[in-house]
Amino acid sequence: MGKSQSFRFDGGAGGYLGTGILAALLVLFTLGIGAPWATVMFQRWRTRHTYVNGHRLIFLGTGGSLWGQYIKWWFFCLITLGVYSFWVVPRMIQWVVENTDFDPAGVYGNGGARTVTGTAFSHRGRSFCEQRHARRQ
Repeated sequence: MGKSQSFRFDGGAGGYLGTGILAALLVLFTLGIGAPWATVMFQRWRTRHTYVNGHRLIFLGTGGSLWGQYIKWWFFCLITLGVYSFWVVPRMIQWVVENTDFDPAGVYGNGGARTVTGTAFSHRGRSFCEQRHARRQ
């Protein structure tokens, strides 16, 4: 089985290292409080360099929205003596996937968001991705 023609990643070691240093400094100087924002930095770097069928991905999540999840997850892990941690990883993956979309300024020409199957979503002349991105700003 050969390389996938549908998925492409063009990130390099320099960008990864720079993002890692910034994320580590953020976590260090905020004594861990900045961990959600560091996570968002890594997800944005990853999606900025990931293409699906020629369409760049974009990460729409924010550190603030992840912060609320972190508080909830820490609380439940604390009161269940760590048992809830088995649910944290799937919830984190779910949060990342739900906040990843196709970049509206991506490679395709119609300006609309597309799913992996190629179906365009639009409402009032704006793509689903453009509406969602506008709400997050």
